[in-house]
Amino acid sequence: MTEISAALARKIAQTIATEIGAQPAQVVAAVGLLDEGATVPFIARYRKEVTGGLDDTQLRNLEVRLGYLREMEDRRAAILSSIAEQGKLTDELRGDIEAADSKSRLEDLYLPYKQKRRTRAQIAREAGLEPLADGLLEDPTRVPEEFAATFVDADKGVADAKAALEGARAILIERWGEDAALVGELRTWLQEVGVIRAKVAEGKETAGEKFRDYFDHAEPLAKIPSHRMLALLRGRREEFLGLDLDPGSDADAGHLYAEGRVALHAGIADQGRAADAWLRNACRLAWKAKLHLHLLIDLFAQARERAEADAIAVFGDNLKDLLLAAPAGPKAVLGLDPGLRTGVKVAVVDATGKLVATDTIYPHEPRRQWDQSLVSLRKLCQAHGVQLVAIGNGTASRETDRLAGDLLKLAPELKMQKIVVSEAGASVYSASELAAKEFPGLDVSLRGAVSIARRLQDPLAELVKIEPKAIGVGQYQHDVDQYKLARALDARVEDCVNAVGVDLNTASAPLLARVSGLSSTVAGNIVTHRDANGPFKRRKDLLKVPRLGEKTFEQCAGFLRIADGDEPLDASAVHPEAYPVVERIVAATGKPIRALVGDAGFVRTLKAREFTDERFGEPTVRDILAELEKPGRDPRPEFRAAVFADGIEDIKDLREGMILEGVVSNVAAFGAFVDIGVHQDGLVHISALSDKYVKDPREVVKAGDIVKVKVLEVDVARKRIALTRRLDDAPGQATSRPGERDARRDGGRPAGGAREGRGERARGGPARPQQQAAPFNSAMADALKGLRRS
Repeated sequence: MTEISAALARKIAQTIATEIGAQPAQVVAAVGLLDEGATVPFIARYRKEVTGGLDDTQLRNLEVRLGYLREMEDRRAAILSSIAEQGKLTDELRGDIEAADSKSRLEDLYLPYKQKRRTRAQIAREAGLEPLADGLLEDPTRVPEEFAATFVDADKGVADAKAALEGARAILIERWGEDAALVGELRTWLQEVGVIRAKVAEGKETAGEKFRDYFDHAEPLAKIPSHRMLALLRGRREEFLGLDLDPGSDADAGHLYAEGRVALHAGIADQGRAADAWLRNACRLAWKAKLHLHLLIDLFAQARERAEADAIAVFGDNLKDLLLAAPAGPKAVLGLDPGLRTGVKVAVVDATGKLVATDTIYPHEPRRQWDQSLVSLRKLCQAHGVQLVAIGNGTASRETDRLAGDLLKLAPELKMQKIVVSEAGASVYSASELAAKEFPGLDVSLRGAVSIARRLQDPLAELVKIEPKAIGVGQYQHDVDQYKLARALDARVEDCVNAVGVDLNTASAPLLARVSGLSSTVAGNIVTHRDANGPFKRRKDLLKVPRLGEKTFEQCAGFLRIADGDEPLDASAVHPEAYPVVERIVAATGKPIRALVGDAGFVRTLKAREFTDERFGEPTVRDILAELEKPGRDPRPEFRAAVFADGIEDIKDLREGMILEGVVSNVAAFGAFVDIGVHQDGLVHISALSDKYVKDPREVVKAGDIVKVKVLEVDVARKRIALTRRLDDAPGQATSRPGERDARRDGGRPAGGAREGRGERARGGPARPQQQAAPFNSAMADALKGLRRS
C-alpha cells in the first residue's frame, strides 16, 4: 500500500467511524476482514475481538458506506487526472477537490472542466467576446451597446452589438452556473427552503384520477416523506403530473433572493451605472435558465435517492420480520391454495416437509362440491396424521377457511389447527426452475399448495426459495433502484439465515446458498455429496465436498448444524476453531462435553474470563457459554396463529366499531397494514398505533404480529379500511395523508398502480397544500440591498 492509499484508507476509516459510532481502528479491522472475503454474519459473530464488537447493523452500514466512499475516491482521482491533462489543475483547485466530502461537491468542482457539447458560451469565447463580458463586469460605467460595437466581426459570426452582448451574457451565465462555491451555496439554501409543487398535466385530469390528491399539491422538500416523494415521481414519470421546485412558499421573493445571491457572488450592485441593468438581467437569467434548472434536477435526484433508501429499508425490515416469523415446526401440514372456478389445490407434507399427497377439490362456485371436498380432505388428514391446515390468503381464502373450519369439526380426533398464511410469492416459486427440479412431475398449480404448507412449518426455509422482491412486503418497490433493492434484500436474507442457523442434513440448496461463504455451486455440491454419501456426521466432513476449501469452511461452519452427530458441539453455534476453548472448560470442570451441553444451571456458574487466551477473548467465550447453556437455540418466537372472526369474510361485512384480530402484513413509514380476513388489508395510521407518540411504526409493530384492532372507517367502493389499535377510539376518527391510505401491496406496488394520493379529500374536504415560509435571513437582505438603486 502506498503512502497516498494508506492516507486515503485512514480518511475513509475516520469518516465511517464517525457515522456508525465506532473507533477508526474498529473500522480498519472490519474493512480488512471484508477485503479478505469474510462475510458480515461471520465477522459479527466470530470476529468480535478483532472488530471490537461491531454488530451486524454497524457492519452492513460500514459495507455500504465503504463502497460509496471508495467510489468517490476513484471519481476524485479521475477528476484530478482529467483536469491535469487539460493543463488547468492549480494548487488551489487541487486542494478544493481533495477536500470535497461528497460526490455532489466533486461534480460541482469538475463542471467547468467537463467535456461537453459545444455551448453558446464556447462559441462566444471563440468569437473573442470574453473581454466584452469581463469589461462590463469590471467597469459597469461602460455603455453596453457602445462597448459591444467594438467587438462586431461578421467573419466571426458577430453580426452586430446585440449579438455581441448576447454572446457575452452567455459567457457570464455559464461561468456563474458552473461556479462550485455559488452552486453549493444555492443548493444548500434551496434544499432547506425549497417547496415541491405538483400540478396535473393539461387534459390528464380524468386519466390521472389516481393522482388527484397531487393535482395541486405543495410540500417542503426537506420534510416530504419517502412514500409521497416516490408517488410524485411516479406521477411525473407516467406524465400525469408536472413537478417544480419553488424557492420557498413565496416563489417570487425566493427567485429574487436567488438572483441577489448570484449578484453578490459576482460583485454586482445596482448603482444606476450604464451596465448595471444589463448585468442584473444576466444574473436573473443565470438563476432561472441555468442554476435553478440544474439544482432542481440535482435535488430531485437526491430526494429520490433518499426516498428509495427509506423504501428499501422498510422493505428490508418487513422481509426480516417475515423470514424470522415463528415456525410451526416439524408437523404434518395440509396446504390449501384457494381458488373458485379452478378449484382448491391440496398438498400434504409430512413433518420433514416431504410431499406425500396432492389433490384438487371444488367446494366453491360453480361446482359447490362442499361435502365431497370435506370427505376427501378428511381421508387425507387421517391417512397422514395432519396436525395443521395452512390456507393461502388469496382469492377464496375466507371461503376455504370456512371449509377448513368444517373439516376440524368433522375430524375432532385429529386435534388439528387451521391457519391462514401469506401466499405472496407462491406462484413465483411454482413456476420457477427450482420448483421444477424439486417436483418435476407435479403440476405447476399444485406446487403453490406445497409452498403454502411448508412456509407454515418453517417460513425461513421456504421463503429463501423465492426472489425477495417477489414476496411483496415493500412500498413502491418497483419505483426504486432494482440493483440496490436486490443487494439490500439479499443482505437481509443472509443475515436472517445465519442468525437462525441451518441444519446441514436437511437444508435445501437454496437455503444453504444463503449461508455465510457458500455460493450456489458449493451449496449444490453439498446436497449432491449428502445424497451420495448419506448425512454428514461431523462438520469437518464438509472439507470433502468439491470446491469447499479451508477459507469457505471457516466462513460457513459455525452456521451449519448437525443434530445427533459424532461431535456434540456440531449441533451448536460454537465455531470449530473454538472447540479448544470448550476442551479447556471440560478439562477445568471435569464434566464431559455431552453432560456439559444443555446443563444451563452449571454453565451459568462458569466465568468467561477464566477460559480466555490470546486468540479468544471474553466476548467469544461468553458466546460459547451461552451456546453450551442453550445449544442451537432458535431466535425466532414461539408459533401462534391469528383467529379471524366468523362471518367476517368480505369488506361489506365490516361495520364501524368492530373489534377484530388480525395479522400485520406490512409496515410502512406512515403506519401498518393489517390482514383481518376480508381480502383487503386495513391501515392503522401511525397516529393510531399506540396511546403514546410513535416516531417509527416498527417501534410498536412488525410484519407477522398478531394484533387486535378496531374498525374506524370503511369505504367499500374504494376498498379502504381504517383501523386503530387504540380500542377506545370512536369510529370516524380515521386520519391519513396523501400517499398513505392506498399504499397497499400489489406485487409490491400500491393497489391500482399508483393510488397513493388521497389524504383529506377522502374525508370530504380538499387536500390542502403543505407550505413552509421561506427563511429570508440577513443574507437575503444583503442581496436585495445590492439590487436596489443607491
